[in-house]
Amino acid sequence: MRINKYTIFKAAAQLAKPISDATHQLTEISFLVLRIETDSGIVGESYLLSFQYSPRAIVGALRDVGEMLQGEAIHNTVQSFERINHENEYFGIEGINRWAQAAFNIAMWDAWSKSLNQPIWKVLGGVARPIPIYGSGGWSSYNIDELIEEVTSYKRRGFQAVKIKVGKPDWREDFERLRLVREAVGDEIGIMMDANQGMKVPEALALARAAQQLNIYWFEEPIDHQDFQGYQLLRNQSGISIAMGEREYSTSPLRELIKLNAIDIWQPDILRLGGVEAWRDSAAVAKSNHIPVLPHYYKDYDVPLLCTISNGKGAESFDWIDPLIDFPLQIENGMALPHDRPGWGFSFKDSGLTEL
Repeated sequence: MRINKYTIFKAAAQLAKPISDATHQLTEISFLVLRIETDSGIVGESYLLSFQYSPRAIVGALRDVGEMLQGEAIHNTVQSFERINHENEYFGIEGINRWAQAAFNIAMWDAWSKSLNQPIWKVLGGVARPIPIYGSGGWSSYNIDELIEEVTSYKRRGFQAVKIKVGKPDWREDFERLRLVREAVGDEIGIMMDANQGMKVPEALALARAAQQLNIYWFEEPIDHQDFQGYQLLRNQSGISIAMGEREYSTSPLRELIKLNAIDIWQPDILRLGGVEAWRDSAAVAKSNHIPVLPHYYKDYDVPLLCTISNGKGAESFDWIDPLIDFPLQIENGMALPHDRPGWGFSFKDSGLTEL
């Protein structure tokens, strides 16, 4: 079965007002949805989180890859990956080009698994198991009431851990917000903090040391993701586990951090890395160095894939696409089971899509 055609759509989630972390303001929660159709009529689908950034550029990259893969057999995921790498080398294989490459890879896996009438985790030799899910958000733009409402809502829904944003101009304000969250959710709920690369080493170290008393599980992307020596210093001196990986397009940064003993938790982003094989390759590198995998954002892809590795420890949850798809992941008591339907097990509803 070969790719006969592809279609690109846009979808958007409801956003009452802009939200911010330490480095970005988000004015829309939008997604690009890719559908490929085989010559036998099987449809494979994927999506990527786009926000308001570079909409024409990423759509152009998707179309470029779509033209390259016209007529490609849907099971040739590895060969296609290498061919796209070769074609993209002139302008770069990271960035927008890699996102487009990943979108087609994920859609091809969806179509291939549907042709076998099997869920992806089973095709990959995995075993369905409950995956811990943590509630994510805690935006820096939230006032205290909004922050407490979100984290207590996660607790009421059965989540066992929550993550909030840090990186305020004064780290003491971050600490006070963390303190209030701990007070609101109690000692039995895990709390993580994420600076989205928005801090410098001295402020990140001061916050990490102060937050030890609050039993913070991990400190995510405290500083620029390329400051490997800074990560080494923070891991050695902060007393809190260091998590990163969502900004990376290959395993090279992971290997550098491992050399420096500067990482505790690997957080692969399946779209940035390039798709299913690249995600699993990075998890294998992490496993060989006894590092757990807790991926970034894409729970509907990550939960099935975590069932195929032995060092997968959990996934991140946002509710943004749940109203837009036909079969959202069911999360109970902070745990999610992968779909048993063929492919990834879900599709975007046509009613919420605008063709581009």
